[in-house]
Amino acid sequence: MSGTKPTPFWKQVRLSFLNSSDRGADRLREASPLRAAEEEEDEEEDAALVAEGESVAASSTPSRTASSSSSIVESIRGCGLPGLRVGRGDLRRRVVIPDRLLAGMAEAIRSRNLCAAEVAALEGEHGEEDAPETPLVVFVNSRSGRRHGPVLKSRLQELIGEDQVFDLSVMKPSDFVQYGLAFLERLADLGDYCAKATRENLRVMVAGGDGTVGWVMESLGELYVQNREPVPPIGIIPLGTGNDLSRSFGWGGSFPFSWKSAVKRSLYKAITGPICRLDSWHITVSVPVEDMIELPHSLRHLGESTFLPDGDIEGVLPEMISCFDGVFYNYFSIGMDAQVAYSFHHLRDEKPYLAHGPLANKLIYTGYSCKQGWFFTPCMSDPSLSIRAIVALNLHNYGSGRNPWGNLKPEYLEKRGFVEAHMDDGLLEIFGLKQGWHASLVMVELISAKHIAQAAAIRLEIRGGEWKDAYMQMDGEPWKQPMNNEYSSFVEIERVPWQSLIINGE
Repeated sequence: MSGTKPTPFWKQVRLSFLNSSDRGADRLREASPLRAAEEEEDEEEDAALVAEGESVAASSTPSRTASSSSSIVESIRGCGLPGLRVGRGDLRRRVVIPDRLLAGMAEAIRSRNLCAAEVAALEGEHGEEDAPETPLVVFVNSRSGRRHGPVLKSRLQELIGEDQVFDLSVMKPSDFVQYGLAFLERLADLGDYCAKATRENLRVMVAGGDGTVGWVMESLGELYVQNREPVPPIGIIPLGTGNDLSRSFGWGGSFPFSWKSAVKRSLYKAITGPICRLDSWHITVSVPVEDMIELPHSLRHLGESTFLPDGDIEGVLPEMISCFDGVFYNYFSIGMDAQVAYSFHHLRDEKPYLAHGPLANKLIYTGYSCKQGWFFTPCMSDPSLSIRAIVALNLHNYGSGRNPWGNLKPEYLEKRGFVEAHMDDGLLEIFGLKQGWHASLVMVELISAKHIAQAAAIRLEIRGGEWKDAYMQMDGEPWKQPMNNEYSSFVEIERVPWQSLIINGE
């Protein structure tokens, strides 16, 4: 689709996620006094959770804002508060992976050698071991959650064991997929029933923001490419600022660190919750070779090549281009909101003591929005072309639970040629944010954003001018991209031919 009055940065939209001692099954067998102590601790945690929930509810007066009440409700629902009592011993029996398999996976990841890991596993004693009912591993972003990641990691290790909790600052999810899961598959091929059942029934929990969840999902998506199904589904412990993916699947908008048993309840929901499907979107960015870009971890550099045009191109084409790509699950945007996100991420890296919680983070976001976000678009000759951000949205949640696309009436859908939006319909909802007042009203859901199109594929052509950089982001991971005055850059988006699997946390 090509408008008659395109913005300078949007030219065209076409609809078209170690060393283990021989503890064996002793981790699962617990003496009666220890089990009694665990049950007593479980009861104390549950009582504290209920008491605190009642206290929060009682203190919520009518004068509180709707967003605050919503946040409280989401936190309570995210814990699975109503009627769910989870024993630690029962949780372990369901999720703990046998030590020999954990030792072999750790060795495979460390040495990147499946044969050495196989020897290490076969040397261990396994006898008449049973495979766990729903094996679970957890990835933790220790930088998220008010920097409470390390505390959460310790709590998770206490519940399910050190060897099943991975810190993303130490191990990449791609290494887990390429070597850890491959080790289980190797043993399964050799007739190891326990390894086979562990691999087939495995589920993954991710503690982090939307960008972290997307990073792990993209790594797991390689299993589709390599014909190594089944792909483990993902549950979420929301530690980011927006947490829109988490909100969309019933895991809540924030994690209540003051509720100790909330971690245990989240793990229990991860092994019992139903599985939902989500469209995934592949993005390819092509820029002139001389343009250097600092990429977020969600993007990878593909190398340099000759540009082969496909379709109508308005600008001058470079002879050689540099390409990078990635996958997003919620949204891609270019403009005002991405610039604000980019500034926030740099501030968090340089001065982490300022970004110490969701409220502080949102205040910082607001400050950057007022300072620079509204003024991304350069001077224009036509005042009507005032869109300062273009967003391609896959879910109903954006910007900490807002729905800028809106709940559109059937008459309007028919008039515009739109269909009702769903997360698995193969379409992206494309909308624009205009001046500051417009974006503000959209974010408090008083009005809808400027509807542009629904599309199964998108191409953006970008050229420089008065502004030298374009700001982009996908699923909360921003980057700054130079805009060449002479040559065009391109962003192309198309649906991945398989869907991602997420556990419903409601």
